[in-house]
Amino acid sequence: MDVVIHSYRHRFGLVPGDPAYADIERALADQPAITVPAITFDGADDGVRPPADAAAHAHCFSGPRSHRVVPGAGHNLPQEKPAVFAGAVLELTRSRS
Repeated sequence: MDVVIHSYRHRFGLVPGDPAYADIERALADQPAITVPAITFDGADDGVRPPADAAAHAHCFSGPRSHRVVPGAGHNLPQEKPAVFAGAVLELTRSRS
């Protein structure tokens, strides 16, 4: 439980991370923009964090992107709304044909 609580505290910038992982954290922060077509989701009923505006993460994408807020979904959309998630995967694969 201590590890999980620390993980959330670190994620929200409330405590420092483990120095042993500092290089990995820096490498992850320097990731290039996602260039392929993408669909991103937020669950409208996420108890971990509220849905974000599409513009909040737009800088992470240089390719086409659709951002969707899904009613009735929480933090684990593929498990909670599998048909919505699978539909998005099919939509992306069909658009590449």
